Amino acid sequence: MREGQFIKRNLDRWQSYQHQTDDPDEVARQFTYLVDDLSYAKTFYPKSNTIRYINSLAANIYLSIYKNKKEKGNRFTTFWKTELPLAIQRNHRIMLFAFIFFLSFVILGVFSAYLDQTFVRSVLGDGYVDMTEQNIANGHPFAVYSGENEFLMFFFIAFNNIRVAFLTYCFGVTAGVGTVYMLFTNGLMVGVFEYMFFHHNLGFQSILVIFIHGTLELSSIVIAGSAGLMLGNAMLFPKTYTRMQSLMLAAKDSIKIMVSLIPVFIVAAFFESFVTRHTDMPVWLSLSILLLSGAFIAWYYILYPIKISKRVKQHVPVS
Repeated sequence: MREGQFIKRNLDRWQSYQHQTDDPDEVARQFTYLVDDLSYAKTFYPKSNTIRYINSLAANIYLSIYKNKKEKGNRFTTFWKTELPLAIQRNHRIMLFAFIFFLSFVILGVFSAYLDQTFVRSVLGDGYVDMTEQNIANGHPFAVYSGENEFLMFFFIAFNNIRVAFLTYCFGVTAGVGTVYMLFTNGLMVGVFEYMFFHHNLGFQSILVIFIHGTLELSSIVIAGSAGLMLGNAMLFPKTYTRMQSLMLAAKDSIKIMVSLIPVFIVAAFFESFVTRHTDMPVWLSLSILLLSGAFIAWYYILYPIKISKRVKQHVPVS
């Protein structure tokens, strides 16, 4: 049987399994059918995304069977501990592409500013560059972070960062073109911004100050970009699904990932509003905040999802 026929014959049944039932016999029956389907797919379509789709259904049913009553009643905990990490792990490759895109645009910004000093002003604007250069001349290069009320800054920055992230995500429906453009503009700006400080021999200090909040903020922009690319990828490469089916599957995972970024942006806004302004803090404290932020992103969005995925696969009996 061709893979397309296999999917067409079983897709309605698979989709019906996404609606949970309280009937234990029905749950057991669904799980048995999925294991059989998974075994068949692994035998005849070993490199297909169909395997991943069926396996995710089987894993979700497995979790619904074996979680205890307390876990069943705590949907919030299950989402953050299992459901979201599995969604992240399924899309690690797209996250890698988003990171490569963003890093490439940062390097492009640095290189362009190095070749043409006026490029800095064309990207950041004359007003911002003049203000920064005046702050540098006054001996307070990062005074921009301490010029406003902390609480007003917090709400403005949190709102703006979440807005930018969701625009980056939503532009994924343009087949990913809009998302790549948002990664381009943000990456280019970061590259030019950092070059400006390195050009004034303030590079290391800028990293210690700006990346107190920038580590979480920029990582979240990249992750939001990956969520947008998931939508674009689903539209361009639907595999054996219709484009609408492919887009709906991608939307389920990508929306979960976007929800996870909201508390990250709030913490980043807190750092930028209340912590970054203390530009004279000890180097060890700045490095600690920066490294802990980076460690959290690496753990929750890379290492932990891999661990959870392996744990679930070990308990799903496939042949």
